[in-house]
Amino acid sequence: MQRRLPRKTLPHNAMLCASLIAIATISGCKSSPETAAETPADASVLQEAALDRVEVSGSRMKRADLERRQVADAAKGNLAYAPPPPPAPAMAYAASGSGVHLRVAPAYVQAEPGNTEKYADRTDNPVHRTSEQPVSTFSVDVDTGSYSNVRRMLAQGVRPPADSVRAEEFINYFSYQHPAPANRNVPFRVTTELAAAPWSGQRQLLMIGIKGYDVPKATLPPSNLVFLIDTSGSMDSPDKLPLLKQAFSMLVPQLREQDRVSIVVYAGSAGLVLPPTPGDRHEEILAALDRLQAGGSTNGGDGIQLAYAMAKQSYLKDGVNRVILATDGDFNVGTVSQEALETLVGDQRKSGIALTTLGFGQGNYNDSMAERLADVGDGNHAYIDTPQEARKVLVEEMQATLLTIARDVKIQIEFNPALVSEYRLIGYENRLLNREDFANDKVDAGDIGAGHEVTALYEITPAGSAANRLPALRYGKHKPEAAGDANELAHLRLRYKLPGADNSRLIETPILRSSLTAQPSQSLRFASAVSAYADLLRGGTHVEKWSWNDVAEAARGAQGEDRYGLRKEFVELVGQARQIVSNEGKTPAIAGE
Repeated sequence: MQRRLPRKTLPHNAMLCASLIAIATISGCKSSPETAAETPADASVLQEAALDRVEVSGSRMKRADLERRQVADAAKGNLAYAPPPPPAPAMAYAASGSGVHLRVAPAYVQAEPGNTEKYADRTDNPVHRTSEQPVSTFSVDVDTGSYSNVRRMLAQGVRPPADSVRAEEFINYFSYQHPAPANRNVPFRVTTELAAAPWSGQRQLLMIGIKGYDVPKATLPPSNLVFLIDTSGSMDSPDKLPLLKQAFSMLVPQLREQDRVSIVVYAGSAGLVLPPTPGDRHEEILAALDRLQAGGSTNGGDGIQLAYAMAKQSYLKDGVNRVILATDGDFNVGTVSQEALETLVGDQRKSGIALTTLGFGQGNYNDSMAERLADVGDGNHAYIDTPQEARKVLVEEMQATLLTIARDVKIQIEFNPALVSEYRLIGYENRLLNREDFANDKVDAGDIGAGHEVTALYEITPAGSAANRLPALRYGKHKPEAAGDANELAHLRLRYKLPGADNSRLIETPILRSSLTAQPSQSLRFASAVSAYADLLRGGTHVEKWSWNDVAEAARGAQGEDRYGLRKEFVELVGQARQIVSNEGKTPAIAGE
């Protein structure tokens, strides 16, 4: 009979060891060589279980390396590591040559994953002295993902990280009813408005509006769409794959017989769920979406390659060819380098296939990658946080997303130093172009779709104003000489290419000092409130003494016709942001990195 050791002499992990080797003897079971032989097999089982869990959960590779080391220790007899139990009950029966044994799985508590959301570093555009740098050049941007992503964080009571706030995407989230072109000879119309800045009467705001011609949905050319859907383990959350499936289900009823749809998924590897299928087979497409389940690691590079291959297979020469990538952006196996993915997407763009990215979820959302891939892929980026946002992006605005009416659209403003002392472009920090890029048709820029609006704001300081932000230069000219028309505040140039064209066209228009209005339009007032809101979220360094209450009051007074309640919601978000940022001295939680 085995002698029982005194309790005080038990090793530190004796209780855990006892749990692992506890055996309920059934029908007079006795120990046998087969029992001892189970140890190596058990170690391999432990390893497989650990690796399976890493794959299914989409955890990062560091965690996988740690668990492999712990598994190796367990195989050597150090049982301090216990792999996570499967979803089934913690007890399992195992057969051996001498009978059936009851194994008791060890307890395992998995720590909550940390927030690994990623946002590209951003620094606000600086104030420029016009006499030193009179020309400002940037690419247009129709993305809106930053606004809805920040809305998601505020709804959760979390202060967004400053780098998640892109002012131009906040501004362009809303429609300002810019005038449309009279005909399609020129795909869009450019308008400007000049008024006093609401936060400083000594400065002015210049609003530039671009409106593309609209096309009825029924007259859209045939579309060749590839839904590229992330089905990795990291997408196993209600705000990810389930919401994604619901979002795409809203798009399907709009598809027509002449359209083609493919569905490609990627997890540990990429796969084809639905080959190119006529768009009017709605039930077949919806059934393929409904079957999708999350599991595995995230090999986004392979998925993108397969998606482009399917798009090329069904390429429509005179139609719309687009890959729609839906993901949380947590690529952790295969091609994980953002630079390599950008090169891949950039190469495919030249074949006439655009890339739209739709972001989902939280905790590990890679905003930086999703936004940048859409930029490189001649597409747009949106973030879907609610079914309402899904309808806005995939139903109400889909024709603008699908049909590109102008490519590589660039804006260049030359300010007159005799009338403008300083200027600052609000937002578009990652869309800035070199001065020489404007006339270089080899340089890529943003695209405009049917019915799209683009809005940009400049804050300018008139010459002679006491509101200059830059100190006077000791050796600089004190009074620049006027050039050209003395009434010209600035000169606007815009370049664009028609779809399929290699050479750009030029639009020019002067901006006159006499256009200054004492009564800014409702659109300018609301846009200025949105820009101030973005600035306050980033720290409030450019809006003087304007407060959250000032922003809310300005927006409330400029709501106007609000068909979908988006402007009313904005006013509510301003109140939520004010409460979070000024939470009585408490340090608010900040999402992401």
